[in-house]
Amino acid sequence: MTFQQSTLARETSSQPVQFNRWITCPSPNPAAPLRLFCLPFAGGGASVFRGWGQSLSSVELCPIQLPGRENRLSEPSFTTMGDLVERLAEEIMPFTDKPFALFGHSMGALVSFELTRALRRRSAPLPTMLFLSAMRAAHLPLHREPLHGLDDAAFLAAVKRFGGTPSDVFQHPELIELILPTLRADLRLCDGYRFEPDAPLDCPFILYAGRQDGEATPTDVEPWRQHTTRGARLRIFPGDHFFLRSDRDLLMRAMASALA
Repeated sequence: MTFQQSTLARETSSQPVQFNRWITCPSPNPAAPLRLFCLPFAGGGASVFRGWGQSLSSVELCPIQLPGRENRLSEPSFTTMGDLVERLAEEIMPFTDKPFALFGHSMGALVSFELTRALRRRSAPLPTMLFLSAMRAAHLPLHREPLHGLDDAAFLAAVKRFGGTPSDVFQHPELIELILPTLRADLRLCDGYRFEPDAPLDCPFILYAGRQDGEATPTDVEPWRQHTTRGARLRIFPGDHFFLRSDRDLLMRAMASALA
């Protein structure tokens, strides 16, 4: 789990657009036939997806900026999945006026899945494709004990073990003080999640896993296929839980192929 303090930068010379506080569009592409909404891992912000628009030029890239991070750092983070996805469904519905897909990594995958179910409950359009990356299938239990209730030292040690956070972050107490509430809130949301059985979704799943990922192994990711009527494809990357960084080029090529 990680957090990036840098704000969302421009991907091209185009002026970034903020659809609303939740949905950003770093490279506006209104002629694109598809919008791709992206949700980050725990502690992450919209800047996680910086540069993706250049690799996925056939879509209008729309990273989601959740409260409690980057330019929304002063806002409280959500700690329960139901509250988050109901609010997010409200925010995203005005922008489902054209075909769209959802990508989520780790926590973002779980949010994407539950967001799609929330949209279905509202009889709203569903994504044409759901990318679920580095997250165990929703019905599977945690492999580990919950982390959010640990004291600060033990909690930060656990965050270090996940990887993905620059080591120098831990050398700055003032930065740790800023990011700790968001990380705790996100892990409370993930660790407290309880799957509620419902009908499978009527959209295809693209499943991504890291071969070296101990948090969400390929065996954990594959059972997502139980939750779709439209089939699922699993792609395994060489890296660990943060293969979206270490295997970025492979991931971009795989996504571009799926979207095509």
